[in-house]
Amino acid sequence: MVKVLSVVNQKGGVGKTTSAINLAACLAHRGRRTILIDFDPQGNATSGVGFAKQCVEKTVYDALIEDVPFREILLETAFDNLQLAPANSDLLSAEWHLAGDDSGKYVLKQSLSQYLWSEPEKTRPDYIIIDCPPSLGQLSLNALLASDSVVFPVQCEYYALEGLAEILSSTTLLRQNFNEHLALEGILLTMVDRRLNLSRQVEEDIRQAYGSNVFSTVIVRSVRLSEAPSHGLPIIHYDPGSPGSKSYIDLTQEIIDHETKSVRAWPLRPSVRSAG
Repeated sequence: MVKVLSVVNQKGGVGKTTSAINLAACLAHRGRRTILIDFDPQGNATSGVGFAKQCVEKTVYDALIEDVPFREILLETAFDNLQLAPANSDLLSAEWHLAGDDSGKYVLKQSLSQYLWSEPEKTRPDYIIIDCPPSLGQLSLNALLASDSVVFPVQCEYYALEGLAEILSSTTLLRQNFNEHLALEGILLTMVDRRLNLSRQVEEDIRQAYGSNVFSTVIVRSVRLSEAPSHGLPIIHYDPGSPGSKSYIDLTQEIIDHETKSVRAWPLRPSVRSAG
C-alpha cells in the first residue's frame, strides 16, 4: 500500500525541506521504496539529494502542465530505494496555470494515480514524500489533495503556537471540503535546543495544546544538519552518527510504527490557547 505524505507549513525557515529530504532518505535506508517530490520552485530538495536543479531536463512542472508521464520525470538518486521528482524555477508558473482551471487542484493526484496504476507492484513505491512550498497556494493544494497524511514541521520559537493554529485551521477547511481522508501524521518540533528556556517552553506549550498529535521525536538544532544540503547529502549519509541523524532515524521509526497503528485524530483546535 502506497502512502503519500506531504510536509507542509505556510511559513519558511521551519525545517520543512530538511525534514522532507531526511525523512525520505531514512525511509529508503530502512528498505522502503521512496519517492521524494520536490514541489517547491526553489528546488532545494532537488539540490539537497545531489542534483543541479538548473540541469535537470524534466521536472514536476512537466508532469503537471505538459502532461509528461510521472515515471518519465523520476531520477535515480545515489541512495538505494530513493527516487526524486525534481523541481526548479519553472514550477513558479505552474501556480498560474493550475489556478486557471477548476480541476487544476487535482492535477498531481491524477498524475500520481496514473503512475501507480501502471507501475508493477514489485517496483511501486512504499512512500511518496512531498516537499511543499512555504505557502498555501495551488501547489500546496495539489499536494494535500493527493496525500494520505500530512506532517507539520514547527520551529520552537515565540510565535510557534499561533502559526500552528493558523496552518491547522487552513488545512482543516481544505480537508473538510476536498479531502476528508487526509490524516494527520503528526506535528514535528524542529530546531529544538533544550538548553534554552524559550525552546523548552514552546515545546511544553505545543505538547500541552496538541497532546498525542505531536511526534515524540524532536529535531534538534544542529550545524551538521545545516551543512548537509551543501554537499547534496541527507544527514544519514553526511554524518550518520550526529544528533540530527539520530533525530530523523527516530522520526522515521515513529512513522513506520504508524503502518500498523491507527492514525492520529485531526485536531480542529488546540486544547489551550497560546499566551503569545
